[in-house]
Amino acid sequence: MNFKIFKSYLVPYLFLVITVLIFVSCSESKKEDVLYNTDKMVIGGNPNDIIPFFEHWNLILGDGSNIGQATNYNNKNFFYAAKEDKEEWVVFKTPNAGNTHGTSNNTRTELAQLKKWSPMTDAKMSATLKVMNVAKTGDARVAATYSVVVGQIHSADGHENEPLKIFYKKFPGHTKGSVFWNYEINTAGDDNSTRWDYSHPVWGYDFSVVGSKEDSYPPEPENGIALGEEFSYEVKIKKGIMYLSFSSEGHETKTFAKNLISSEYIKESSIPEQVRNLFFPYGQDGVEKENAYKEEGLFFKLGSYNQTNGKNPKVNRVWCSGAETHGGDIQKQYADGNYAEVWFKSATIEVSNDAISNAGYFEANDGLSKKIVYPSEVIPFMDKFKILMGDGTNVSNLLNFEHKDFFYTVIDGTRRWVVYKTPNSGVTSKNSSNTRTELQEKREWTPEEGGKLTGTCKVMQVSVSGDARVAASYSTVVGQIHSGEGHENEPLKIFYKKFPGHTKGSVFWNYEINTAGDDNSKRWDFSTAVWGNDMSVIGTSKNDYPDEPTDGIELGEEFSYEVNVYKGVMYLTFKSDNHKTKTFTKNLISSEYTNKSHFPNQVKKLFVPIGQDGTERANAYSGELNYFKQGAYNQTNGKSPKTNIVWCTGAETYGGDITKQYENGCYTEVWFREATLGPGIPKNKLRNR
Repeated sequence: MNFKIFKSYLVPYLFLVITVLIFVSCSESKKEDVLYNTDKMVIGGNPNDIIPFFEHWNLILGDGSNIGQATNYNNKNFFYAAKEDKEEWVVFKTPNAGNTHGTSNNTRTELAQLKKWSPMTDAKMSATLKVMNVAKTGDARVAATYSVVVGQIHSADGHENEPLKIFYKKFPGHTKGSVFWNYEINTAGDDNSTRWDYSHPVWGYDFSVVGSKEDSYPPEPENGIALGEEFSYEVKIKKGIMYLSFSSEGHETKTFAKNLISSEYIKESSIPEQVRNLFFPYGQDGVEKENAYKEEGLFFKLGSYNQTNGKNPKVNRVWCSGAETHGGDIQKQYADGNYAEVWFKSATIEVSNDAISNAGYFEANDGLSKKIVYPSEVIPFMDKFKILMGDGTNVSNLLNFEHKDFFYTVIDGTRRWVVYKTPNSGVTSKNSSNTRTELQEKREWTPEEGGKLTGTCKVMQVSVSGDARVAASYSTVVGQIHSGEGHENEPLKIFYKKFPGHTKGSVFWNYEINTAGDDNSKRWDFSTAVWGNDMSVIGTSKNDYPDEPTDGIELGEEFSYEVNVYKGVMYLTFKSDNHKTKTFTKNLISSEYTNKSHFPNQVKKLFVPIGQDGTERANAYSGELNYFKQGAYNQTNGKSPKTNIVWCTGAETYGGDITKQYENGCYTEVWFREATLGPGIPKNKLRNR
């Protein structure tokens, strides 16, 4: 072939080959940056290529980390760019459980503004988004379940409350979900645990519409928003007023206005009915500062703040949703739909030149969820007590002490509590069959000298195994007076008891006689009901339970007690919302049980048949040293009921394996949020308080 002719063919051919190779090479290079999220394409590049405003924010991820400004940053688990139908989006994704930021119960992948501003100045945030997923599991009775917050205003000061949260919520099986916004009060006073939200529907329902059962859902909202359906919001602040606008194609545009600097909730009488129904049953019944958020620095937040978590609903029926978390394994949660995912197409932010650094908020909250808050920081009288825990460990110095298995703190959605937890079988004190994680007062006092102990608590668990014929089964003692000499008996034990299958349990208190003579084996208790039944109400067979008490206390329901001993007389007061306050008086230095003819019928029924039929010293506990105890003293044990049909419960103990007992509900757990210790006071002063 003529070379010139060959060259004329060869050059275009080589050019074509080189072009194809370059294209293939580039394509392969691009493929290395392409990931896939279900059927949605995750593209290479960074979110700031799509929404170029990330220099105004810190980014908090679903693992609790603050990565700072998200310029030229992406994370395949939480924050990345995606493309669908030729449109590019920024994805914010977070599981039901990971690590969170600050003191929240919930994980988030969310932007937090770097500057804070006064509500008296001008500020604006807008966004266009679609929610792609909310958690698939949870408790439908819990208002926060199946929801995600996609935009906020947050306070950087004071209680750090939230004057705005924009929610999306969709129940399982529904096509359409609801968009609503909540205003959280800036609580008056120091106790922010009484704060509450008032919710306004945009499309669909407000926050308060919940299911009647754990897996029973309200009807689907007719005017709701589907997953994957776009909507927009604009939040504008001007001279103390918040103006909100919501729009979505095919839906009515909605606008709202809310004053942020003058409260309408400074009196309990002005609190809306929605709040009374939803929050009041859980003690969230506060009033607001008169000037609301006027004196505080505020900042915007935007992204995916998952409101579904794994905390038990009996802790808080508003915020603790009991969803699947796979022990915090993020990939397992992603695999079965237990996460929130929000896609943003556009977003803007405008703030006044008067805005100042918000660094203080981040310094206070970064890593806070991983910091230990010790029981002594919640209830500051721990220096007056020592503790015996469920593995037999004694600790005398409780300042800055915790134990992850027995004695630690938790947050229930609004307030922090001290947890006392102990199994059915572990190691206990020399004279007891029962384990305990329980405080013991270091000071000892006679009934004549007196003393006072108070506690506000809720029982979260009692053993699910035992023998219904045994009076002590399924119960725990949450407060005591114990004698430190003589027979070392107990003039007071405050019990909570709930049979399996019942919703409500009983609170009662027992007086144990200080037995006359040397034979203490004949001692017995007399039990007095507070709410529900006394100790003597038992089953007719191992698994046969008496009727559920109509006026009982549920697991997770708060109650308080006051034990006041003054000049030898014990005055008891028990209180709980929606229950009648009960008071009792018992003389500790003069006995009414010196003759068997004085025995109450209850004692004759319960104790006399097993040979516990002793009489009491005439002066009872007079002159004998006593001390207070408080915590979780588990009354359910593994001993055979044949040994003692009152105290030996035959419960499951898994050979003393504490982990297995915890896994199978064979333990007791009691939470205290407040407790005090002090001198006894006269009865007339009790009445006048």
